[in-house]
Amino acid sequence: MDKKKATGTVIEAFANLLHVRFEGNIRQGELAKVIVGTEGLLGEVIEIAGTVAKIQVFEDTRGVKLNTAVEFTDHLLEAELGPGLLMSIFDGLQNPLEKVAKATGVYLTRGVYVSPLDREKHWEFQPIAKIGDVLIRGDSLGFVLEERFQHQIMVPFSFFGKVKITSVLKSGSYTIDTVIAKGEDEKGREVEFTMVQRWPVKAALSQGKKVKPTRMMDTGMRILDTQFPILKGGTFCSPGPFGAGKTVMQHHLSKYSDVDIVVIVACGERAGEVVEVLRTFPQLIDPHTNESLMKRTVMICNTSSMPVAAREASVYMGAAIAEYYRQMGLDVLLLADSTSRWAQAMREMSGRLEEIPGEEAFPAYLPSRISSFYERAGEIQLKNGKTGTLTIGGSVSPAGGNFEEPVTQASLAIVGAFHGLSRARSDARRYPAIDPLISWTKYLGAVGVDLEPKYRGWTDRVLLSAQVLRSSEEIGKRMEVVGEEGVAIEDMLTYLKGELYEFAYLQQNAFDKEDAYTPLERQIEMFGLIQKIFDAKLNFETHDAARSFFLNLQNDVKNVNFLPFRSDKYKEAIQAIEHKIEGKTHAKGV
Repeated sequence: MDKKKATGTVIEAFANLLHVRFEGNIRQGELAKVIVGTEGLLGEVIEIAGTVAKIQVFEDTRGVKLNTAVEFTDHLLEAELGPGLLMSIFDGLQNPLEKVAKATGVYLTRGVYVSPLDREKHWEFQPIAKIGDVLIRGDSLGFVLEERFQHQIMVPFSFFGKVKITSVLKSGSYTIDTVIAKGEDEKGREVEFTMVQRWPVKAALSQGKKVKPTRMMDTGMRILDTQFPILKGGTFCSPGPFGAGKTVMQHHLSKYSDVDIVVIVACGERAGEVVEVLRTFPQLIDPHTNESLMKRTVMICNTSSMPVAAREASVYMGAAIAEYYRQMGLDVLLLADSTSRWAQAMREMSGRLEEIPGEEAFPAYLPSRISSFYERAGEIQLKNGKTGTLTIGGSVSPAGGNFEEPVTQASLAIVGAFHGLSRARSDARRYPAIDPLISWTKYLGAVGVDLEPKYRGWTDRVLLSAQVLRSSEEIGKRMEVVGEEGVAIEDMLTYLKGELYEFAYLQQNAFDKEDAYTPLERQIEMFGLIQKIFDAKLNFETHDAARSFFLNLQNDVKNVNFLPFRSDKYKEAIQAIEHKIEGKTHAKGV
């Protein structure tokens, strides 16, 4: 006998927060439909007090009146997981925006919900499981090819216990709703499996042993890979004021990062920025595969002009899809832009719920919500011996660039790397505008172990470079007061070395084909050249001679970045720089 679903009526309304008196049984997080005319607006139960439920509606609530009918669905907010997610653009409720636009026109209509996955498309299924196999959640029944990936069709993660397979379809072309396998559970009941499964987005999806991340995520951005690296399975955040380059940096990471799948969550970004991503990504070529970048990308779009309640849904929806692909043994990168606007949506809902406010009126549970999101990252060791990783990076938009505000501080308390963006550096046309004097990473030691075979003593050398930058900054401030002649020539050389490292190595030209992306192998070679300059015992008699030499050297090193890697011109330029350094090292003075 089917369970009777609960119903209710609206008794109070505060924007998109509705108070609903209900009859029947409901639970926290359950979805409800608010019936406005012919439209059913989706909302989520966020609080229950006796027979009154508080529902945050994900849509515009115009037309909701006293005694408006509400139907409860008996389902949590779930992600539909299966073949066809790649190359898709969803909203926070996993509506495919292109299909919604076709159904409603240019201006999206509220209350329209379309199946996330294509029910008509046929996929070439290859079975792996055999009759008699005893499987658990996450075990593979077979696979289909989705772009260049083997998309594993797994025992649903919502299935707990063991199942004995009683039948499996042969290789062939099937739709995602086809029953591709049947089994018998531990109580003797028949279980049917299709290519689709559902999972509540706010619950972490993980089956396997969580292990400590050890592999570096190569991004092609020198300041990240060298000074502030990220591990596959790690976490990082990129705070910065408006105009400092957070979105541009996330575009670079989504294009060049050495991962299999990228999930982009635009949770509250301005519509113009999202439109730019949607226009440019299909034209961009993945440098690792020479195919369209969209073929490895899933986008979740919830712009600042959409209802604030959906921002939270979009963050968790992206996390669930990313975890699903991690369970296939793939490396996944989730980029959330921006977590500040997600937090602002939480603050708005908290105010309507009349909760006791915390710092700057954010809810007191803000740090735990942000922590639980970043904690979904990690490396999972699967039953078949493979490992899958989920790396999570969030951009933060602190008001006025104040890194002391609650969202930034809550993020810094949990992430493994902090890439602080500076408005002053952005205004000075420095790209990327990451400030090396305030940024940090907890992953440098692990990356040093990973790179030890390629460059002995990598960690120590990176720490030395960071010290040169700090010393250079201090000496530069002193020189602003006393002038160049007021500092010792040894200090002047430290200052010039720091300037060279900053401008010729840490800075890149995003518009140059060669310099926009620097492979790790090339970074190691160039970093080695910088270390030779640091180690050189250079002899100068005057400050002017030192400055003149380093300006020319800086220009030479910078020009190497624009030459094709290991080309004849590249090799000649490297040799010329080494000869110039050796010549000045052995010189008696100028």
